[in-house]
Amino acid sequence: MKAIFDERQLKHNPERYFRRGAYIPHPEQPERAVLIRDMLLKNGFEIEPPLDHGEEPIKAVHDPDYVDFWKDAYVRWREAAGDAEPIPTYHPGRRAGRRSSSIYGQLGWYATDTSVPLTENTWEAIYWSAQTAVETAHRVVTGDRMVYGLCRPPGHHAMSNGANGFCFFNNAAVAAQVLRQEYGKVAVFDIDTHTGNGTLDIFYERGDVFLCSLHVDPDIYPTYYLGYADETGEGPGKGATLNLTLQPGATEAAILHRFREGVQAIQDFGTEALVISLGFDMARDDPLSEVGMTGTGFETMAREIVRMGLPTALIQEGGYLGPSLSNNAEIFLTASRDELSKTD
Repeated sequence: MKAIFDERQLKHNPERYFRRGAYIPHPEQPERAVLIRDMLLKNGFEIEPPLDHGEEPIKAVHDPDYVDFWKDAYVRWREAAGDAEPIPTYHPGRRAGRRSSSIYGQLGWYATDTSVPLTENTWEAIYWSAQTAVETAHRVVTGDRMVYGLCRPPGHHAMSNGANGFCFFNNAAVAAQVLRQEYGKVAVFDIDTHTGNGTLDIFYERGDVFLCSLHVDPDIYPTYYLGYADETGEGPGKGATLNLTLQPGATEAAILHRFREGVQAIQDFGTEALVISLGFDMARDDPLSEVGMTGTGFETMAREIVRMGLPTALIQEGGYLGPSLSNNAEIFLTASRDELSKTD
């Protein structure tokens, strides 16, 4: 099983963000990807860089103006604000409104919360994170049974025209759209502990991409506003969204029970190719986790995903600097490789 990764993804290095009334150190650090990269090398995975597929695959799921905004946002901020930290503070209300021409207004227009501060190299990092997703899906389209994309920053909170929850471009949605060029029905199975709210936003009115998101109840846990069980899609997408919620403190058995509901729903959809939004932040020792996943549970998930028998793009999402991050990634990915070898 090949892995795709580009070192330029490490260049986005946010220091802190404003959360629940206080500045805290930013948990989405380059070290996350370094730990997983080094684990892959230790275990003999072949890591290849992505080709540059251009902006078209990104703009296929994102508003083109949104994509273009990030190219020079940092430079514009420095010209306007000097040394002030580039953290968005002005946000539009629920009325549609209109986009300001000011960098202050535009940063708040496109960034829905304070978790996506700009850094000097944000554009380069998020561009190559998306290219990693494109390459991963392209390898699947051209015949690889399963490919792992070590995408960082993550993507599943990014909406069609809004950054959110550490995410700028929605890598899983980008990958799913690439797969749709070859396959009639694609599913995204989001097993990060947080709602795949951005992926939901992008595909909510489409019937060709099934989204199943397994996450802690958004009524009491981020991302708060999307991911409820009664949100099932609209228009042509009615019935093509499934939100499987967990309560804080959920045991591994409870998580796996709901996971298997997702497996069945994806199979019932008639899925021809699969994207896994792969989060390791359900681990019980992850800094952002409120549930009880262990390495044993991640291995079970990995093997059951492979047994679905679908061409699969694994796209890295969450999983933060807790003690078991590298170990859980190792368990999941080596179990996937082992299970794949049984089908060769």
